[in-house]
Amino acid sequence: MRSYPYPDPGKPVLTSPARYLLWLASKQKGNLSLGIVFGIVWMGAQAFVPFVIGSAIDDGIVGGDTAQLAQWVLLLIGLVAVQVVAGMMSHRASISNWMQAVFKSIRLIGYRITRTGDALPRKLSTGEVVSTAASDATRIGDTFYMVDAAAGAVVGWLTVSVLITQTSPLLGLIVFLGVPLACAVLALVVRPLQEKQREQREASGRMTAVGADTVAGLRVLRGIGGEDIFVGRYRERSAATRDAGIKVAGSLATLEASQVLLAGIFGVVFTWVGATLALNGEIQPGQLVALYGYSVFLTSPIRFASQAASSYIRAHVGARKIINVLSIDPNVSDDGPRVGAPAAASPLTDARTGVVVHPGRITAVVSRDPAQSSELATRLGRFDDEILSEAEVRWGKELLHHVPLEEIRNRIIVSEASPQLFTGTLRSQLDPYARHDDDAILTALDAASAMDILDGLEHGLDEEVTERGRSFSGGQRQRLVLARALLTEAESLVLIEPTSAVDAHTESRIAARLQAARGGKDRTTVVITASPLMLGAVDHVVFLKDGQVRGEGRHEDLINDPEYRNVVIRSE
Repeated sequence: MRSYPYPDPGKPVLTSPARYLLWLASKQKGNLSLGIVFGIVWMGAQAFVPFVIGSAIDDGIVGGDTAQLAQWVLLLIGLVAVQVVAGMMSHRASISNWMQAVFKSIRLIGYRITRTGDALPRKLSTGEVVSTAASDATRIGDTFYMVDAAAGAVVGWLTVSVLITQTSPLLGLIVFLGVPLACAVLALVVRPLQEKQREQREASGRMTAVGADTVAGLRVLRGIGGEDIFVGRYRERSAATRDAGIKVAGSLATLEASQVLLAGIFGVVFTWVGATLALNGEIQPGQLVALYGYSVFLTSPIRFASQAASSYIRAHVGARKIINVLSIDPNVSDDGPRVGAPAAASPLTDARTGVVVHPGRITAVVSRDPAQSSELATRLGRFDDEILSEAEVRWGKELLHHVPLEEIRNRIIVSEASPQLFTGTLRSQLDPYARHDDDAILTALDAASAMDILDGLEHGLDEEVTERGRSFSGGQRQRLVLARALLTEAESLVLIEPTSAVDAHTESRIAARLQAARGGKDRTTVVITASPLMLGAVDHVVFLKDGQVRGEGRHEDLINDPEYRNVVIRSE
């Protein structure tokens, strides 16, 4: 059982982006609370520094009291030490909050991707999903990173308001009301920023989608000379993303300029009012210095507040994209009624076509419409419960979509027509759960007529496979995937066009060896194919016409049917 640094976060709240963010916060409230405490201490200590410096000037320097000066200096040193420790701990907590929020979101996205099957690509492009995991999850973390500073900024603002009131009630009122007013003014700048960031995010998603599609189909594009078309399309999407980013940058620049302007206004007002009070003898020189220090300090709460607002806007946009992914339900689930798994060697019966697949023999399915036979394979593998609720498939006496999914995935394996290989050693590709020794792997490779592939690899089974197996040809990938399917030793194995990309001699060897690998062992084997070489080697053939069984028996018997013969001859 694989272990994770954090427990399963559970089922997220997906009713709105704000509720999703609150749900994430509830899953790390201990660390968030700790970070808020340190953030408050850090900003609170900073807020008291101008007061201590002003008091040291008035009591120690102007007043000529060395002892008082020493006390204020020691207090100042203590405040600096508190700032250092609290600032360090606040930063550590912020990073932890950022990482927890990001990786919880990425984990949820990854889990959803692995559980939704083909329901996800039907609704979202590959590029959109990649952008959500790589970019939007990071934006989620940014707002959690700012929680500590935002909480400290609020406390710092209140502390400074109280301290300034002791010197000048008027200035205290200005600070108490002016800082929230300044933040409200910044909100006017932030609001259009949200819309521009949403546009930029959507443009980036479209660009990434085109890039992912281009990379995925690069081999085909080169073959048909379509690279220039997709490069031009990517260039257009890239330019649109750049233009959207420029608009975002403009809004961000306006936000930064507004922060500087508001901070400057506070500095001018404080300096003017403070200097006036000092000239009138209403405050001491140290208090004037403290007022100036307060004006400098107040730039931090304003800056943190605007940064927190900007981070929240990005997180809100990102959370909406994440919700789009997490809201996609898989085509199969165990939420409905459950029954016990049928006994071993139970037949599979498809009510829509009338096909009955018996154990202990290899059954081939031929159809005038290849899509109908592929849909049959989808139903036999239980990849869409909605379809099975209308077109029932029985496993033994039980409805297939009522059997627990784990039982089905362990006992019924469907090997698709489009072979997929991933990065890693060849051994790990063929035997991902490390259940077999090398002799068993070699036996499966021999059954798939793939030993020549192994002979051409310098490191044999330890050869590193490139992404998607790009170093292998289509026929080689197909044979390797067939070997992987045979190694599962599944009770029921459905092979979709397992030899469509190999030459006739190789196909003939595979057809003969498939009997030795799967035939006569109380195993259920279905081959979706129209190849005469494969059909001549199987035990039983089912011919579909208009989605119904037209005939069944041995290949040599069905070949007398003109319609069957036309389908088979056309596939040669």
